[in-house]
Amino acid sequence: MGATGSNRTGDADQSKEPSRDQSPQPVCVVLSSESTPERAEALARALLERGLVACVSLLPVRSLYRWQGKLETADEVKLLLKTSPEQLEPLHQALHALHSYQTPEWILLSGSTWGDYGAWLAAQLA
Repeated sequence: MGATGSNRTGDADQSKEPSRDQSPQPVCVVLSSESTPERAEALARALLERGLVACVSLLPVRSLYRWQGKLETADEVKLLLKTSPEQLEPLHQALHALHSYQTPEWILLSGSTWGDYGAWLAAQLA
Protein backbone atom coordinates (compact mmCIF):
# COMPACT_ATOMS: atom_id res chain seq x y z
CA MET A 1 0.00 0.00 0.00
CA GLY A 2 1.50 3.25 -1.07
CA ALA A 3 1.37 6.74 0.33
CA THR A 4 -1.72 7.47 -1.75
CA GLY A 5 -3.67 4.94 0.28
CA SER A 6 -4.50 2.86 -2.75
CA ASN A 7 -6.26 -0.32 -1.86
CA ARG A 8 -4.71 -3.29 -3.61
CA THR A 9 -7.08 -5.83 -2.09
CA GLY A 10 -9.83 -4.85 -4.50
CA ASP A 11 -12.30 -3.49 -1.94
CA ALA A 12 -14.78 -1.19 -3.65
CA ASP A 13 -14.91 1.35 -0.81
CA GLN A 14 -11.50 2.99 -0.74
CA SER A 15 -12.72 5.84 1.47
CA LYS A 16 -13.31 3.49 4.41
CA GLU A 17 -11.84 4.81 7.64
CA PRO A 18 -9.22 2.67 9.42
CA SER A 19 -10.53 0.25 12.02
CA ARG A 20 -10.42 1.90 15.40
CA ASP A 21 -10.45 -1.33 17.40
CA GLN A 22 -6.99 -2.45 16.29
CA SER A 23 -4.01 -1.73 18.50
CA PRO A 24 -0.84 -0.10 17.17
CA GLN A 25 1.53 -2.40 15.28
CA PRO A 26 5.29 -1.83 15.47
CA VAL A 27 6.76 -0.98 12.09
CA CYS A 28 10.33 -0.51 10.92
CA VAL A 29 11.28 1.50 7.87
CA VAL A 30 14.76 0.83 6.53
CA LEU A 31 16.27 3.34 4.14
CA SER A 32 18.70 2.13 1.51
CA SER A 33 19.78 3.29 -1.95
CA GLU A 34 20.61 1.54 -5.21
CA SER A 35 22.42 2.81 -8.28
CA THR A 36 19.68 2.36 -10.90
CA PRO A 37 15.91 1.91 -11.05
CA GLU A 38 16.41 -1.60 -12.43
CA ARG A 39 18.69 -2.66 -9.57
CA ALA A 40 16.39 -1.06 -7.01
CA GLU A 41 13.34 -2.87 -8.39
CA ALA A 42 15.18 -6.19 -8.58
CA LEU A 43 16.30 -5.81 -4.95
CA ALA A 44 12.78 -4.82 -3.86
CA ARG A 45 11.25 -7.82 -5.62
CA ALA A 46 13.79 -10.22 -4.12
CA LEU A 47 13.07 -8.95 -0.60
CA LEU A 48 9.31 -9.10 -1.18
CA GLU A 49 9.51 -12.64 -2.56
CA ARG A 50 11.45 -13.71 0.55
CA GLY A 51 8.72 -12.24 2.77
CA LEU A 52 11.16 -9.88 4.49
CA VAL A 53 9.27 -6.69 3.67
CA ALA A 54 5.59 -5.89 3.24
CA CYS A 55 6.10 -2.98 0.88
CA VAL A 56 8.94 -1.10 -0.81
CA SER A 57 8.66 2.46 -2.09
CA LEU A 58 11.18 3.55 -4.72
CA LEU A 59 12.08 7.22 -5.05
CA PRO A 60 14.59 8.90 -7.38
CA VAL A 61 17.16 10.95 -5.44
CA ARG A 62 20.41 12.82 -5.99
CA SER A 63 22.93 11.91 -3.29
CA LEU A 64 25.98 13.90 -2.28
CA TYR A 65 28.44 12.08 -0.04
CA ARG A 66 32.08 11.55 0.78
CA TRP A 67 33.57 8.25 -0.47
CA GLN A 68 37.22 7.28 -0.13
CA GLY A 69 38.22 10.86 0.60
CA LYS A 70 36.40 12.44 -2.35
CA LEU A 71 33.12 14.32 -2.61
CA GLU A 72 30.78 12.34 -4.85
CA THR A 73 27.41 13.04 -6.46
CA ALA A 74 25.18 10.28 -7.77
CA ASP A 75 21.65 9.84 -9.09
CA GLU A 76 20.27 6.91 -7.12
CA VAL A 77 17.01 5.28 -6.15
CA LYS A 78 16.01 5.42 -2.47
CA LEU A 79 14.29 2.31 -1.16
CA LEU A 80 11.89 2.68 1.77
CA LEU A 81 11.62 -0.88 3.08
CA LYS A 82 8.63 -1.42 5.41
CA THR A 83 8.94 -4.38 7.73
CA SER A 84 8.45 -5.66 11.28
CA PRO A 85 11.01 -5.79 14.09
CA GLU A 86 11.07 -9.60 13.78
CA GLN A 87 12.25 -9.38 10.16
CA LEU A 88 15.11 -6.91 10.76
CA GLU A 89 17.97 -9.38 11.12
CA PRO A 90 17.07 -11.56 8.13
CA LEU A 91 16.37 -8.39 6.11
CA HIS A 92 19.77 -6.97 7.06
CA GLN A 93 21.52 -10.17 5.98
CA ALA A 94 19.62 -10.42 2.68
CA LEU A 95 20.06 -6.75 1.82
CA HIS A 96 23.82 -6.98 2.30
CA ALA A 97 24.02 -10.23 0.31
CA LEU A 98 21.93 -8.94 -2.62
CA HIS A 99 22.99 -5.29 -2.79
CA SER A 100 25.24 -4.00 -5.57
CA TYR A 101 27.13 -1.57 -3.30
CA GLN A 102 30.19 -2.49 -1.26
CA THR A 103 28.71 -0.55 1.69
CA PRO A 104 24.91 -0.51 1.37
CA GLU A 105 23.00 2.19 3.19
CA TRP A 106 21.09 0.85 6.22
CA ILE A 107 19.20 3.44 8.24
CA LEU A 108 16.51 2.13 10.56
CA LEU A 109 13.48 4.21 11.56
CA SER A 110 11.21 2.63 14.17
CA GLY A 111 7.62 3.58 14.71
CA SER A 112 4.10 2.28 14.85
CA THR A 113 1.08 2.07 12.62
CA TRP A 114 -2.49 0.95 13.24
CA GLY A 115 -5.83 0.51 11.64
CA ASP A 116 -6.19 -1.25 8.34
CA TYR A 117 -2.64 -0.51 7.18
CA GLY A 118 -1.15 -1.91 10.39
CA ALA A 119 -3.23 -5.08 10.08
CA TRP A 120 -2.27 -5.44 6.40
CA LEU A 121 1.44 -4.95 7.15
CA ALA A 122 1.39 -7.50 9.97
CA ALA A 123 -0.45 -10.03 7.78
CA GLN A 124 2.12 -9.67 4.98
CA LEU A 125 4.97 -10.49 7.34
CA ALA A 126 3.31 -13.29 9.30
